[in-house]
Amino acid sequence: MKDRQRTETSAVPMLEVRELQSRYGRIRALKKVSVTVHGGELVALVGANGAGKTTLMRAISGVQPITGGRILFEGKDISRMNAAARVRLGIVQVPEGRRVFGAMTVEDNLRLGAISRSKNEEEEGLERAYDLFPRLKDRRRQLAGTLSGGEQQMLAIGRALMAKPRLLLMDEPSMGLSPLLVDQTFEIIQKLAAEGMTIFLVEQNAYVALSIATRGYVLEGGVTTLDGSGEALLHDPRVKEAYLGV
Repeated sequence: MKDRQRTETSAVPMLEVRELQSRYGRIRALKKVSVTVHGGELVALVGANGAGKTTLMRAISGVQPITGGRILFEGKDISRMNAAARVRLGIVQVPEGRRVFGAMTVEDNLRLGAISRSKNEEEEGLERAYDLFPRLKDRRRQLAGTLSGGEQQMLAIGRALMAKPRLLLMDEPSMGLSPLLVDQTFEIIQKLAAEGMTIFLVEQNAYVALSIATRGYVLEGGVTTLDGSGEALLHDPRVKEAYLGV
């Protein structure tokens, strides 16, 4: 059924970024970025530090102004739509560096993610977050700033899920985590994808990201230079040399 639904809706991607441009003052962070994400896909974008990955995520979320190109969500141009309106559409980001509110409890952090949802949806989201991350339930009255890095990443993902995303943007989820916690984080991402969630993943760990991705893109110097299935990019000599160390 899932495959059939994807085929029926494939003509209109959930997310389409067309030749996007963005700058910080005189610095052109994004020069020509084009990305397509269909419903139900897990799409990975990889690249070196400074390639423009986080800028792209911020632009899609609506917190980074664009200077050219377009962003479409289910065929609708959202290029000038503010960030709050994009969240209401279902575009939700897990930011780089987690950015939890350290002086608030775990549960209060989670509830902030449901600020645009009804009370019933908030309670359902909380139950789902605790089911997915039992450790957060154990620490629900603890201040978020006292959590470990891995626990804060769980909290950041749980907070995003509270908003009931239709498109989940994940920016460098493995950053600062031990290898064991990286594995656990990507297991969670795979589980969400298996449940049918549409995920656009930006990640410096190219091997792990492309290993689980339906499709992938390579971003270099603010330009998307390669694309293909995750498996094809893993075996591409250019990707191997530049990002996999082989």
